[in-house]
Amino acid sequence: QVQLVESGGGSVKAGGSLSLSCEASGIIFSIISMGWYRQAPGKQRELVADINRGGGINYADSVKGRFTISRDNALNMVYLQANSLKPEDTAVYYCNAYIYTDLTNGMDYWGKGTLVTVSS
Repeated sequence: QVQLVESGGGSVKAGGSLSLSCEASGIIFSIISMGWYRQAPGKQRELVADINRGGGINYADSVKGRFTISRDNALNMVYLQANSLKPEDTAVYYCNAYIYTDLTNGMDYWGKGTLVTVSS
């Protein structure tokens, strides 16, 4: 079994910063990509940022220049540094990873989510 466990999050005032971390554990052969999604109340889940094993990165336009994603392949961890936070960044943030548990079996895995609340 594979588990993704997020840490960090919490409440912050607009303009503040937060750091999120996510660790993948279990039977892991290879992690292709890791990333963060978020879901605000009444909205669909959306990509925040992701990073592949080679270091290629995608950011949502709404967070470019404010958020930074990074990854430690040796520790199976992904990080999100969120700066200059805005009230509209308030959401549950989910860790995501595409993981192979052996040579042929790969699939998406999700963490349980961590709440980020930004007050004005």
